[in-house]
Amino acid sequence: MTNVVSEGAGRGTRSVRAELALKSLTDLDPRERLRRVLEQTLVFAGATVAAVYAPGDTGDLLCLVESAGVPRTLYGLRDSYPVAAHSPAADAHRTGQPVWLGPDELANCAESRRIPAGDVHLAALPVRAGAAVGDGGCLLVVTESRGGFDDEARQCLGLLADAVAWSAPGLAADPGELPANAFSLAMNSGRVEVGDELLELFALDRSDFDGKVESLLGLTVPEDLPSLMSVVEADHMSIGDRELEFRVFQPAGPPRWLRLRGRLVTAGEGRPARLVGTVGDASTLRSGVIDVARVQRLAAALATAGTVRDVSRAVVTALREPLRADRIALAELENERLVVTVLDPPEPEAWPELWRLEWRSEWPESPVRAMPTLAAALREGRAAIWPAGTEVEPALEGVGPGGLAVLPLPAGGRMAGVCLIGWDSPHEFGTDERALLTAAAGLAGQALTRAHAFDAEHELVGMLQRSLLPRRLPKLPGGVAEARYLPTTEGLEVGGDWYDVIPLPDNHVALVIGDVQGHNAGAATLMGQMRTALRAYAVEGHPPDVVVSHANRLLVDMETDLFATCCYVEVDMEEGTAWYVRAGHLPPVVRHPDGTTEVTESDVGPPLGVLPRAEYPMSLLRLQPGTLLALTTDGLVESAEIDIEDGLDGLAAGLAAADPAHLGLVADALLAGANRNDDVALLLLRYDGMEQRPLRESWTVWRVPEAVRHARRFSRRTLRAWGMAGEAGVQENMDTVLLVVSELVTNALVHTDGQVRLDLTLFNGRLRVAVADNSPRTPIRPTNIGWEATGGRGMLLVEAMSAAWGTVPVSGGKQVWSEIALEPESRPHRSL
Repeated sequence: MTNVVSEGAGRGTRSVRAELALKSLTDLDPRERLRRVLEQTLVFAGATVAAVYAPGDTGDLLCLVESAGVPRTLYGLRDSYPVAAHSPAADAHRTGQPVWLGPDELANCAESRRIPAGDVHLAALPVRAGAAVGDGGCLLVVTESRGGFDDEARQCLGLLADAVAWSAPGLAADPGELPANAFSLAMNSGRVEVGDELLELFALDRSDFDGKVESLLGLTVPEDLPSLMSVVEADHMSIGDRELEFRVFQPAGPPRWLRLRGRLVTAGEGRPARLVGTVGDASTLRSGVIDVARVQRLAAALATAGTVRDVSRAVVTALREPLRADRIALAELENERLVVTVLDPPEPEAWPELWRLEWRSEWPESPVRAMPTLAAALREGRAAIWPAGTEVEPALEGVGPGGLAVLPLPAGGRMAGVCLIGWDSPHEFGTDERALLTAAAGLAGQALTRAHAFDAEHELVGMLQRSLLPRRLPKLPGGVAEARYLPTTEGLEVGGDWYDVIPLPDNHVALVIGDVQGHNAGAATLMGQMRTALRAYAVEGHPPDVVVSHANRLLVDMETDLFATCCYVEVDMEEGTAWYVRAGHLPPVVRHPDGTTEVTESDVGPPLGVLPRAEYPMSLLRLQPGTLLALTTDGLVESAEIDIEDGLDGLAAGLAAADPAHLGLVADALLAGANRNDDVALLLLRYDGMEQRPLRESWTVWRVPEAVRHARRFSRRTLRAWGMAGEAGVQENMDTVLLVVSELVTNALVHTDGQVRLDLTLFNGRLRVAVADNSPRTPIRPTNIGWEATGGRGMLLVEAMSAAWGTVPVSGGKQVWSEIALEPESRPHRSL
């Protein structure tokens, strides 16, 4: 361990632990190893979601390979990103440099609408498959941690991105081997390495090729040579992606059209720059079936497009190149108004002045009725094409001075939107173009309708996911709590696992962990309801068995087919005792101060929602300072390969080997090998014990004429017994306390029936006066009292004399309390 720490000096503890964790991921297939690396990203970088993208078959898209964490759609992460477009993923992939974006930068992104508000940070790191920039893919990571990715988190992400490079299928590659259709050209020498398929496209044998780029250029049709030379000559080639089509001579027949996609990369350290890329057969794209090929590609892209913006991007990508348009706009039709979703090109300067006034919002002159030409095209539901010189309304004439096409997008008997295509120079519309527009319109309209439903569903899912679990855990007297949640990576959106930490009066705290049957929006909704119900019952002051029984009856009455399991633990932080109840859930696992562990044994009740009158027996745990209590769901300890008993033993072994002083590291270590076929929730409590315990005394107030005087006498004697009588300046505090006691007791005796109890608590220089009665009615603080009124001033006096006051429900009644700040020098307490 000394060597490890020494080697990691200057890199941060987390970086060292991340490196050790990555070294342990051996003997795994590439897909499983990639999944585990992404899980380590969630743990060591504090990420909410992590996703890996790699270049697709055509090289023009970065396609999703694997993801982990919460559903990526909650943060607007897409299934694919165009390599040539401006996005964090594409920028990191092209430049080979990490991209770090905070909330302000994300707000300026084109897809900011899909990103939830708040302290959201995004990182995009290039993943290198070889030595060259752009050979690999990209690692996208999102966090909601305060401050985003600190220096140590960035170090960890660098290690993890390197680990992804040889873990991800499709990313790892032997630098000495090229794909069959790829090439690598040394810009200083003209030597080129090519794959076998590329040689076939040039009608060359491997034995006949001398490795010189001039040999390939000599087979090019002369008319196409200048544009090709602009790519392969270093003086003309700029860093970035390039794409062009050219023709090469064939031994027989007409020249063959080829498409080159290339990128100039700098190797650094004195090594020459290289042009890397692929060459493919483009003949099919220039034949008579060009429309069929394009429509098939568009249909495939729209099949995986989930959001309205994804659909819009797919349509623009499919139409821009074959139509050679100068600008394309796509808008949804909402309540007779057009709302722009995508503008291409995205620069405002490329659009007429009128459009810049409403940039990326509603269409200029947006009511459809204000644009007769456009309204007529939408009514007819057919593509409308206007050549150069056609008179149209001002909102349209600047879009296509050389020709304008309006493409209505029908779906289900209505118009879902419209696509506007414009040219600057006079454009002749051919039959193939009209057929392509018509086919694309139907596909895009249906996809937009599906995307609307998808957006609505995922907006709901995102809201649920953000609201179901606590954003942060409360500070506890005499202990520390830590929690982790990892959703499944099996493609399910939202799970039913949850946890909660509930502060209770008198230095008690309730720990809750549970699991609702199923993995869908219904399970998530029910989980939120159960968490809220348990918290409400706990705050009312009920013991654990009553809290769980109430929750069970509530779930039964909801008439749902789902059930839930939970473990509820109430810990007395003063005494070190914990009463817990299990409703079909796993038992707590305890690590004692000496390092020994045990899986607790206790009676267990049925899951919630199964039996209307189920019994839930309570069990007792005694905690010594230094005890670690672990609650978890079955996703951490059970899988197809591991029985639940063995999993619990493994959890106990992990706790035994952990250092309780660093509770966050303990939680990270326990989750490092978690099975990700199910949700995982983990809740840890380290009980430290309270250095100071409050002083408490109680008095049952008799309903006699002198009850208030007896209560004041009890209070005075109690404060004297606590050593306050001889303190300087205490008399003023004594008068305040007695006045508050008089008013609260009088209010309870006059306005309620039954027993009244007075409780006094002294802790950290604050005295808490609490009066409990059997009435649930909260005392009303009057807003206006006339001079002739004979009552109603009691609560105003209590408010004026107290540092804080309020009411809490207590077992069918209530407790009205007031806290009074004493002099700093009078802070008696009972030592442990």
